[in-house]
Amino acid sequence: MEVFDSQLKEHLSALEQQGLLRSLRVVEETHGAHIMIGGRDLINFSSNDYLGLASHPAIAAAMGEGARRWGSGSTASRLICGTTAEHAALEKELALAKGTEAALVFATGVAAATGTIPALVGRGDVVILDKLAHACLIDGVHASGAKMRVFPHNDLAKLESHLKWARETHPKGRVMIVTESVFSMDGDIAPLRAIVELKERYGALLFLDEAHAVGVRGTGAQGLAGELGFADRIEIQMGTLGKALGVSGGYIAGSRVLIDFLINRARSFVFSTAPSPAVAAACRASLRIVQSPEGDALRARLHKNVCLFASEMKIGVPSSAIVPVILGSKERVLHEAARLQNEGFFITPIRYPTVPRNTARLRITLSSAQAPEQILSLAAALKESGLRV
Repeated sequence: MEVFDSQLKEHLSALEQQGLLRSLRVVEETHGAHIMIGGRDLINFSSNDYLGLASHPAIAAAMGEGARRWGSGSTASRLICGTTAEHAALEKELALAKGTEAALVFATGVAAATGTIPALVGRGDVVILDKLAHACLIDGVHASGAKMRVFPHNDLAKLESHLKWARETHPKGRVMIVTESVFSMDGDIAPLRAIVELKERYGALLFLDEAHAVGVRGTGAQGLAGELGFADRIEIQMGTLGKALGVSGGYIAGSRVLIDFLINRARSFVFSTAPSPAVAAACRASLRIVQSPEGDALRARLHKNVCLFASEMKIGVPSSAIVPVILGSKERVLHEAARLQNEGFFITPIRYPTVPRNTARLRITLSSAQAPEQILSLAAALKESGLRV
């Protein structure tokens, strides 16, 4: 035990010397855009709660009622006795929201990716992945055993080159393109129309991660796929219930046969205890709000906040609620994050391996919960330090 712990301490010491050591921050309280850490009240510009729904009273009430009806846990995996009426109803409502035949809920978005990709592709197949795709997508591809090819971020020419290569060298294999619709660390969007056209031209499948688009892009919970009218042309749509919807969990939406296949073959689904029915009830309440006039108003407020921040920073209007301030060095990003926290703003410094080396950044996320004066104050603090988006 002592030798083992000593080895781990050496590794942690090396991370600290490289400026890459991470530690958990305990959040003592949250309220709207406010977050309390270490007894300090800070304005939160790091959350993925884009519509401010994580503290919505109707969603909290639905979770409480779900717990009263079903208890605290599901007691087993979905295939044993863990599938409740709440799970079934949530999946039906998700499919309607995404414009697909069916949907399947997983405990997390990571579980959705790492269970689905290896279930659909394996040895003899090819997966073509955007270079900036989320770590869970990369892990899913590695776990599958399929041949992986990476194309530079949103580089359609290189994507087509990889598709040609895949069809020539693996004529009997499946070819799958994996990308995000809204990229989590840069906030830009995939050229989805062109990607859909390419995948159809070469007979490939498309796995689209909509985690940061659902509830933000399009109407209701459509995401970018629905906004562009491509829901019926994308084989696998992944999403999360823990960002704009403000609860937790992940899902896959697609054809009925796809979902039936994953129920049998996605290991992270088959061998995991089901999410709590109370969580499923809360997700249903959130989904109703996102698709209601209240949801439309929250999205409009979010867009207004994004435009306000863009105007103050003198940049074009971003494609999403994510605005990176790329500083390059990890030392500088740690320094600026600490300085901004001293001024009352909570912005997590993002470093390698979350982003490539030498692209450390402040990842600013905007929310409908933030007041205009809070956004103006942040913009002033950034400009005062000479920080540019």
